[in-house]
Amino acid sequence: MSTQKVLTKQYEFCFPQLDTLVQVEESSAEVVVRATRNTFSEQRKIYFIHELAAEGFISDHYRWFTSFDSFSWLRVYWLLDASWLRPCQVQIVRSRKFMIRLLVSTTLLWLAMLAALVSH
Repeated sequence: MSTQKVLTKQYEFCFPQLDTLVQVEESSAEVVVRATRNTFSEQRKIYFIHELAAEGFISDHYRWFTSFDSFSWLRVYWLLDASWLRPCQVQIVRSRKFMIRLLVSTTLLWLAMLAALVSH
């Protein structure tokens, strides 16, 4: 049994005026857009897909994307999903260790400074 790797390209965009983060993922067959909030109108979503194609982030033939209907020959999915923002477990463990070391060392430094102040 042979397995095929599906190559995907991922891009992240920030829209601070809308308080929305967007992740765009393109594979060979489709484009999946994950937004953290529902702040884009239907027309603005289509314009965003056109902008992505014009700027070269996704394939050029998405410039002719017209709607999110199931009849469209271009498969684009717009999802409300913030799960891609969660840090991985390795990052959580690494930052927790760093913070514990930082707090312990600053406590020891504070105690040493107090001891020096009291001894004078």
